Amino acid sequence: MNNRLICLFSYCLFNFSHSIAAPLLQEHDYPWEVLGEIEEFIRTLSPSLDPAIYENLGGGVYAAKSSRIAPSAHIEGPCIICEHAEIRHCALIRGSAIIGAKAVVGNSTELKNCILFDGVQVPHYNYVGDSILGYKSHLGAGAVTSNVKSDKSPVCIKGDGFAVETGRKKVGAILGDGVEIGCGAVLCPGTVIGRGSTVYPLVRVRGVIPEHSIVKGDGSVVPKR
Repeated sequence: MNNRLICLFSYCLFNFSHSIAAPLLQEHDYPWEVLGEIEEFIRTLSPSLDPAIYENLGGGVYAAKSSRIAPSAHIEGPCIICEHAEIRHCALIRGSAIIGAKAVVGNSTELKNCILFDGVQVPHYNYVGDSILGYKSHLGAGAVTSNVKSDKSPVCIKGDGFAVETGRKKVGAILGDGVEIGCGAVLCPGTVIGRGSTVYPLVRVRGVIPEHSIVKGDGSVVPKR
């Protein structure tokens, strides 16, 4: 196997101990392979959640009793909201979403078919669709994941010297643990960003970004020092 491809494997991007979705992710090599299985995974897992910790809010939505959900938030199932997560004013969760412990889903943020690891922050006007955000990753205000190509063709993951067909029309972004995305950035379909990397504000990002890198305002990628 091309050594450059190793950076795409789930175990290279995530610490599995920081997500209730770990069993699903560990079944697959590439993280985007789970996108078509999130809904069924939630429906299967939800009834087994500890009733001392979680409550069934109806409509397939299960939320930890310690979570905070604003009355104005709209949540569709299936969905799991883990302990001490915060769902703020006017958040829209369209279903098939796993929101990790101590995660923040902010005002007017929209989620759809995604996994947010523990500690993820999407706090202001974000869109996260068909995506996986690793432990303590953060999207600045207005940063979005674009999950469909303009020509509606299947998404291909492209990196330095390789290309991997996903076979899916909808693939947003895969962010490794500790990734920081600046305000107003756009992550194009099939973007994969390695652990600990940073994207400057207002940047359009596509392809595979190595771990511990910086994507600058002109789109150049340099190693962190």
